[in-house]
Amino acid sequence: MLSIIKNDYWTFRIFDYPRLQKFVLTAFTLILVIIFFTGETITQYLLIGLLSLNLAFLGYQIVPFTLLGKKHILKVQNHIPEQSIRLIIANVYQDNTNYKGCIQELKNNEADLILLLETNKLWEQQTTDLIKTHPFHHFIPLENTYGMLLFSRYELIEPQVKFLVQDDVPSIHSKIKLPSGKIIQLYALHPTPPVPNENPRSTERDKELLLVAAMAKASPDPVIVIGDMNDVAWSYTTELFLKMSGLLDPRRGRGFYNSFHAHYPIMRFPLDHAFISTDFKLKNMKRLNNFDSDHFPIFIALQYEPTAELQQQSIEASAEDEAIAQEKKEAIV
Repeated sequence: MLSIIKNDYWTFRIFDYPRLQKFVLTAFTLILVIIFFTGETITQYLLIGLLSLNLAFLGYQIVPFTLLGKKHILKVQNHIPEQSIRLIIANVYQDNTNYKGCIQELKNNEADLILLLETNKLWEQQTTDLIKTHPFHHFIPLENTYGMLLFSRYELIEPQVKFLVQDDVPSIHSKIKLPSGKIIQLYALHPTPPVPNENPRSTERDKELLLVAAMAKASPDPVIVIGDMNDVAWSYTTELFLKMSGLLDPRRGRGFYNSFHAHYPIMRFPLDHAFISTDFKLKNMKRLNNFDSDHFPIFIALQYEPTAELQQQSIEASAEDEAIAQEKKEAIV
């Protein structure tokens, strides 16, 4: 019930994350109550009813991210290499020193554009070999776990670093020129999570996401938003972002692709995302091998198809959604 309350404080927002875990625990508890409960019959029926309602509610939120859900982004039918782009999003974990493992995993999964997050000056020095294959790059190494390194095989046009909400939390905004000559707009993000040791509320994260949503909506070019959003795919904020940006989520109808936490299988969530405008189709999406980070890298291959927007639909925003989004964008941080 706490996760239903739209309050920015971490004690409410943190319960957005473990929906799958809550679903499994609720189902297990329901079975135990049916089999072993020895109290009053009316109490048993009440418990069964409440647990069943909770199970149905959680299932309703999870199903869109399974094979039973409707796919947001359709699969490519006719491959056009010059209209395609392959991306890797990897939160490296700043204190991780397995630089060779990172480089090897990137080499094993060739991408045209690589975003490395939580990168400081040492990570920049240890990954300079990537410039040989990805000559276009834009770096902002930081020691606060919010540094970014962007490597690209394709030309980056006017790349910029912006601090949209917090003075020490950057985002990279750049246009990219595909081999066909088509220009696309990229936004690379890593907002702060709503957890006690980072930020006690989600206000800053939500504001950054919705400011970028407005930029994506207004962009005349096809848009890709990538990064560690520190929010799960099924949260209210992520859905609000999709509604306000007009972008699509390739996870929907395909799977969770949980990217964090790499070392604790029962506590994994989909935090690393790629959100796509309706004029792209999906070639491939997969979770890559971990290289001692607390995140798994995510690989996604896309193809620009201008006619795709006639086949794919974004989620429409209601008047209430627009009012909430505006309030979040104007929030004082």
